[in-house]
Amino acid sequence: MNIHRIASSFSKAFILLISAMMLTQAAQANEPGSKKILVYISPVEYTHSVSLTNAYYQYWFFQGPTIEHAAAQILGAQFEGVSMCEGTSTGNTLIWLKPTMFYNPLMGVFYGKITANVYSGSGKYLSSYVGRSEKTGFIDVYPMQSIDAVYKLTMQNVADKMKTDPAFQVAMNESRPGNEAVTPCGLVPILQGPKTSIIDHFY
Repeated sequence: MNIHRIASSFSKAFILLISAMMLTQAAQANEPGSKKILVYISPVEYTHSVSLTNAYYQYWFFQGPTIEHAAAQILGAQFEGVSMCEGTSTGNTLIWLKPTMFYNPLMGVFYGKITANVYSGSGKYLSSYVGRSEKTGFIDVYPMQSIDAVYKLTMQNVADKMKTDPAFQVAMNESRPGNEAVTPCGLVPILQGPKTSIIDHFY
């Protein structure tokens, strides 16, 4: 009997501890010093390289570092409280950046695309913004400089669309109720996102 009482007491204590931790996280997310925007980039972008090719040359690179640099520089200059996602971090707005790069060897043009899926701090899908840009260059002559430049222009295109959307401004600055659950930014990939079609997979 005593064992059952001890087990019951332990279970109640454990539940109270978990509840307290969730409420603490929610309270911290609403503090003035908390981040308003957390940027998530898939780990795959740092470990899986992509290639750009022409008739005689192939250039491989990782999109993660250049996208992270573009986001920190462009979004950091346009909005207050921007930070990169660190697993369990929480914020008012979560942004998942999905980059795509294409090179046209006949035209000698780099084409960049960034899809930014935006979620509330509680994990509710809000909207998507698609940025595009292009730049002439050659993949065998300082290609990374062209790639960096294209992604900065593309990120600026995304930021401009965010700034002109009143709904995004509200989501970024809105305070959540203290008892509302928060979603760690590292869980963004499992959140329900926008409906897509096969057309969305083409540039």
